[in-house]
Amino acid sequence: MNSLNKLRPPNIPGSFLLTAAGGIALTVGGYVVVNHCMYNVEGGHRAVIYSRISGMSSVVKGEGTHFKVPWFQRPYIYNVRSTPRNIKSLTGSKDLQMVDINLRLIYRPVVDKLPEMYRTLGMDYDERVLPSIANEVLKSVVAQYNAIELIVKREQVSAQVRNRLQERAKDFFMVLDDVSITHLAFSPQFTTAVEAKQVAQQDAERSKWIVEKAIEERKVLSLQLKEKLKLLNLSQRLLPTILIEGFSGFVELREIQYAKDVAETIANSNFKVYLSSDVLLMSGLARALSQQQANKLQSGKSYLSVFGM
Repeated sequence: MNSLNKLRPPNIPGSFLLTAAGGIALTVGGYVVVNHCMYNVEGGHRAVIYSRISGMSSVVKGEGTHFKVPWFQRPYIYNVRSTPRNIKSLTGSKDLQMVDINLRLIYRPVVDKLPEMYRTLGMDYDERVLPSIANEVLKSVVAQYNAIELIVKREQVSAQVRNRLQERAKDFFMVLDDVSITHLAFSPQFTTAVEAKQVAQQDAERSKWIVEKAIEERKVLSLQLKEKLKLLNLSQRLLPTILIEGFSGFVELREIQYAKDVAETIANSNFKVYLSSDVLLMSGLARALSQQQANKLQSGKSYLSVFGM
């Protein structure tokens, strides 16, 4: 018993206990303040505060660290950066062709309207709004164009979709920075029909070219035939004259050759023979000489007429 009495706890001063208790309370309080009374708003984000007493506050908190009352206040943080999103839509054109369109949107919320956005749409506003209004606008715009116009007037279609979507997004406190059609495809049956139509148009153009070529060749042949007919008519008119003149000249040439042969034979003979020019067939030569003399006489008359004699 004496030994147990000697094992008494040491005497601890009261001030040390108070200091330890204060340190523990401060640590716990700091943990509570840091984790439950403060919150951070990162860059590109905004916060709205909901109060259990007054409801949703109209004040939008900017970037940085802010205080809140635990349990009474709860912050909701929105991303206000421009965010891209792709939306696919299968819609029909004016000529009842199914068109697969991929629409790319770049959107962000209106910062001043974040409290109203939380009241009406909540945190997932993009999931609630964008698919519905994008499909609605795409179907209404695409229905105004046929399949060929969607390809040819793609820029015009994209601009019309952009303007209508921007107007519709204002009703839901959103801003659309860009709207563009990134993909546009038709059904396989329509693609096959378009290819067949292009082939048919090419065949039609080729047939048209062949017909035009045949017409031009016909015109050329017609002109050539007309020229040949003209030459033939001219030859028919000149042929008798050519034949007559050629035959008379040939006769005269044969007469001269025959007379020459006769003269040589008589000259080499020992007998004296007297023959007339008709016998010697010299009439052709005489005609030639008389024609030559007539030409000389005519030229002389021309010479005298020039000098006035």
